[in-house]
Amino acid sequence: MTRPDRTTRQRIEARSLGLAMAGNLVMAAAGFVAGALSNSNAILLDGLFSLVGFGAAWLGRRVAVRADAPPDRIRPFGYAADEAIFTTFRALSLLGLVLFAVATAGRNIANYVRGAPPEPLIFAPMLVYFALIGAICLALWASHFVAWRRTNRQSGVLRLEMTAALFDGVITAAAGGGLALVYFFQDGFLAPVAPIGDSLVVLLLCLAATGTYLRDFGRGLRELAGATAPPAELAAARRALRPAIAEDGGRLRDLSIIRMGRLRLIAVYYDPGRPITAAELDRLNLRMIADARAALEGADVWLQMTEHPRRWPPELDPA
Repeated sequence: MTRPDRTTRQRIEARSLGLAMAGNLVMAAAGFVAGALSNSNAILLDGLFSLVGFGAAWLGRRVAVRADAPPDRIRPFGYAADEAIFTTFRALSLLGLVLFAVATAGRNIANYVRGAPPEPLIFAPMLVYFALIGAICLALWASHFVAWRRTNRQSGVLRLEMTAALFDGVITAAAGGGLALVYFFQDGFLAPVAPIGDSLVVLLLCLAATGTYLRDFGRGLRELAGATAPPAELAAARRALRPAIAEDGGRLRDLSIIRMGRLRLIAVYYDPGRPITAAELDRLNLRMIADARAALEGADVWLQMTEHPRRWPPELDPA
């Protein structure tokens, strides 16, 4: 697949995220209206998630543009880490929304146990709502997936939005299925819990959502903390740099990769085994960057001349 240039990639991301903004705004409005008409907290929760999705898509467009900006005096490593910041705080905001929904559902269940049942559900508006939301989620997922592939699968913002659209569709389908069970069996075996069936559905949806958002939050924190990249990326970087090192005749002492959003910063600890000029060093570094980017999209190489790996021997340790 041909790699798009920066302008093309930004245009693809902006178009897809613009559709996400419009779709989430429609879903949020539909959720609030249908939730009020049906007395369903589960649908209101779905609307709140969509409202957060609208804000995330708006912020994601800004992040996608900044993430490709080159290094400057303020951000010497560029702005790619903004994607990790975006992922971390979006997941954190969704976790906060989940906690709010759990507290609300728990309060409704507690009130029911004390003898104060909630208002009965009205199921007619739910049918229109679930059909509309399911179609929009499917369309958004398809849009993000196509855009993600066209950007060579390197946009963390698009990947997150694609996952969010798919997950939102699954959650909406699960909510519809749960409320359908309440409707069809409210006079049967579900009669004891039918008045709080909506709150139980909310609790189940929140339980399902928590794992996904915790994983996104943890991945963002690892990137912000400078944790090393997965072993597969380390191996790919070593293979990519091997020809340049062999031609130069030196020895690779150590190698590490830090993932920050779409940037992979490869630190190469290299012993040339001979005196080397600045011009030779620059040529070697540029060759390594080109080879690394052929194997890992968004790679950059920080070349450090040293006789030692990243951990100094005890006799040379500055501490």
